[in-house]
Amino acid sequence: MEYRSLRSRASQDTLVSNASTSLSLLELDPTPMDSPASVPYTDKDLPPLPEQPEESLSDSTHSLRSNPTTTSSVGLSGAGHGPIFYLTRIQRYSSYTFSLFTTLHLATTSVIPVLARSVPASESYLLLAREIYQTPLSEPLLVALPVVVHVGTGIAIRLIRRSQNLKRYYGDDHHHRKGSVPTKQTPTLRSGWPTFSYIGASGYGFTVIFAVHAFMNRGLPLLVEGDSANIGLAYVAHGFAKHPVISWTSFVSLIGLGVGHMVWGWAKWVGAAQGAGWQLERHTGNAAVDKQTKKKRRRRLLVINGVAAIGCLMWAAGGLGVVGRGGETLGWVGKVYDGLYEKVPGLF
Repeated sequence: MEYRSLRSRASQDTLVSNASTSLSLLELDPTPMDSPASVPYTDKDLPPLPEQPEESLSDSTHSLRSNPTTTSSVGLSGAGHGPIFYLTRIQRYSSYTFSLFTTLHLATTSVIPVLARSVPASESYLLLAREIYQTPLSEPLLVALPVVVHVGTGIAIRLIRRSQNLKRYYGDDHHHRKGSVPTKQTPTLRSGWPTFSYIGASGYGFTVIFAVHAFMNRGLPLLVEGDSANIGLAYVAHGFAKHPVISWTSFVSLIGLGVGHMVWGWAKWVGAAQGAGWQLERHTGNAAVDKQTKKKRRRRLLVINGVAAIGCLMWAAGGLGVVGRGGETLGWVGKVYDGLYEKVPGLF
């Protein structure tokens, strides 16, 4: 009723200015509307939820308003980050530090041997680089500590995510769930372990190969000879000549897993790996949009794998093509190398 009255006044004000038609229209009365009282009242209070008594509704509302950490705990606020947030960033920053050592090592074991085309001509550059990353101060900071932190945070993140999955699927009593787990669930869901991505799987594989490589080239000479001054590219070439199967297998695995993990890891840090894939994760229902999205995902996947392939070829060109074919070392130095390899009968 009030709405029609407003419209009538607006029409009157407008039509008064028109002298030819205002008198006839001003005498028109608006059509009466039904009174709101004639319409049955249907707005009723809803009963409280079964899980929550009626008297506790006001208390719960007050607790939601007075507790700002409720929204932050589910990621709706910037405050109150969980341990995974900080562990992921520590893992990320440790990879930055280790990348410095990787760049120097790639240059001295691959790029320079390719340019020099000789193992003896490349040894001096390797010794020069060791003055940077193999000092009592730089080796722990650039190599040992970043590797331990990077691997340790990765393991901690998996353990925390498993605990969260078990609590999410089984509740607080997941430690006593034996015999109560549905058999239709997948083994991953029953165990709570998060699935392995390529980055994670290659990282753990690379950790094992890298540990063996570091032991053979750094730890074993220190244990046997007390020094690793005589260990260089000729030592690696001697291992290829005397033990080709083990050497080629280990170095191909080292290069493939290492370069693949590092390239995909950096792609993850810059946000490129999240949108890479051969198939769509979800369809929008629009064929044109889905086709364009699939094309972008595949292009990004090919670019990342292309960079990884180029990195493998670069490292293999010097590490396998030059150093791996450098030949056996003769004389007393060759006997020292043989004595070192003989200390590891399980590998050689």
